[in-house]
Amino acid sequence: MTFSELGISDAYIKGLKELNIINPSEIQIAVIPTLLANKTDFIGLAQTGTGKTAAFGLPILNTIDTTKTEVQGLIIAPTRELVQQIKKQLFKFTKYINQRIFVEGVYGGEKIERQIKSLNRPTHIVVATPGRLLDLIEREALDISNVKTLILDEADEMLSMGFKEDLNKILKHNTADRNTWLFSATMPDAIQQIVATYMSSDAIKVEINKSALVNKNISHHFINTTIKSKLDVIVKLLKNRQGERCIIFCRTKAGTNKIAKQLGDRGFSIGALEGDMKQKERDKVMRAFRKERIQVLVSTDVSARGIDVNNLTFVLHHQLPEDLSYYTHRSGRTARAGKTGQSIVLIIPGEMQKMMDTQKALGITFREMVVE
Repeated sequence: MTFSELGISDAYIKGLKELNIINPSEIQIAVIPTLLANKTDFIGLAQTGTGKTAAFGLPILNTIDTTKTEVQGLIIAPTRELVQQIKKQLFKFTKYINQRIFVEGVYGGEKIERQIKSLNRPTHIVVATPGRLLDLIEREALDISNVKTLILDEADEMLSMGFKEDLNKILKHNTADRNTWLFSATMPDAIQQIVATYMSSDAIKVEINKSALVNKNISHHFINTTIKSKLDVIVKLLKNRQGERCIIFCRTKAGTNKIAKQLGDRGFSIGALEGDMKQKERDKVMRAFRKERIQVLVSTDVSARGIDVNNLTFVLHHQLPEDLSYYTHRSGRTARAGKTGQSIVLIIPGEMQKMMDTQKALGITFREMVVE
């Protein structure tokens, strides 16, 4: 199957090729023809890293009437990083098309006045985080009354980050005249509530890898250790895999900072991400990690939301997360865009049952790994 067979024009295909997107992924094959051919509400269930941005991005670009200067498309995503990434990809998709489609990104951590100024220019699609978007709507700095397509990307992540109330306020606007496309890795009750309240009962639903709650290109491993030995195990593992990049996940901010300092003291190139960081510091760390000046990123769960980094060979769980969906999101940072990756968990005595429960609930198999 080719993008041309999916109904994508040569000009867009040229832009995709420059992004090294040559063959459509499973979700793109399932979603693109449906969204190009139908004005419909839509639910897409797929793991992170499967190519969702092109799956919804190409169809939403196709809906834009460039003779009008108003906002016609709205994409809501959980984090600043994801907003920036989507905006960048949409811009690159449109590089060779004849019309100019203007895309603007808005998010917290940047001066709102600057974003208001940008929105005064012709804008066809706005990509936004929920909090900043609601702020702009309430200030009447952004008019979404002409939005024909509203996309919720990584909807489950937005809810787990506490944006439920903001989303409800945003979704109440302009419900009669728009189509809503919702993309999510999981379908918790809160998402089903959004679907029931704001979307048509005839919404088309597509589910990719229904049986696989976790990306099938990820292999899952555990290392038996003790609390005392965890740091030594991490050091050995990183030394054995020099030149490979990874994210180490911790449950707490204090744990994140402690491990980052310990590994930094041992000579590793380390960056840390946690909730108390200023946006400027966070951007600096992410830039260094993307440019491979940092080998290892240590992060809390929420801080790593929406991170998309190429060629991340493995993720390491300092301990299993409390919430199953966090394991899915953590491990989904690796094996992106069709590549393979590893998810490695440090297990101490007494945690074996929890690991077995995780294995059963997610339909995965953990294999023991020995680090020497």
